[in-house]
Amino acid sequence: MEYVHPDIPSAFDGYKIVHISDLHLSTFDDNPKQLQRFVDSINALEPDLICFTGDLVTFGTSEADPYTTTLRRLQATNGVISVLGNHDFLIYNRKLADDETREKEVKAITRYEREQLGWQLLRNEHIVIERDGAMMTLIGVDNTVGKGQGFSTINRGDLSKAMAGTKGFRILLTHDPGHWRSEVLPNSDLPLTLSGHTHSAQVRLFGWTPASWMFKEAWGRYDENGQTLNVNAGLGCTLPIRINCPAEVTLISLHGTD
Repeated sequence: MEYVHPDIPSAFDGYKIVHISDLHLSTFDDNPKQLQRFVDSINALEPDLICFTGDLVTFGTSEADPYTTTLRRLQATNGVISVLGNHDFLIYNRKLADDETREKEVKAITRYEREQLGWQLLRNEHIVIERDGAMMTLIGVDNTVGKGQGFSTINRGDLSKAMAGTKGFRILLTHDPGHWRSEVLPNSDLPLTLSGHTHSAQVRLFGWTPASWMFKEAWGRYDENGQTLNVNAGLGCTLPIRINCPAEVTLISLHGTD
């Protein structure tokens, strides 16, 4: 995907971002070599940055443990930036008896991504990447449900807090694409938003996906009023099927207008 915007500094012209999402690592328990193949294909693109838009696991941190070494092999000049999706808040794990226990597990996932994997997990915050004296800001929010879209999960995002003090060219990572239409479009001028969550329903027929019944932006690129959303179909699964809907790695090449 070629992405052109006048706010992209010349120092970032040609900058390569790999966008991935929804690993749901238990997907690979019967075929762990598949995850290694995904990592190899990502590294072969020689990205400057990898952006992961949430749902590392489905039910618990323990799902990630067998894949730590594999995930640490991901390589990008500026590393991996990530956010938490709805599954990362473990709201579907019935073994977690109360909110306090669940919060401890969410903190464990946070520590795992930051300390074990070395990822830059953004929880309603932002970081600045510098290149040849120019700057680009990456903003990340916890899972935020879009109004009137999808299904009820969990709202933990704080876009205002995450954006505070940012300027110049900015990219937002938010798991649920419904967030784009419900808050990002009406209340911000953020040029580029990356999300996942829908899995494109893991089914596509002649370019149509059942996910479009629930999401106005279900898969792929959307442009409106000078703002862009990219919805990635994910690498993992919540159901063990994909029909004409392969796992997805999106390469985004940034370009200014000069």
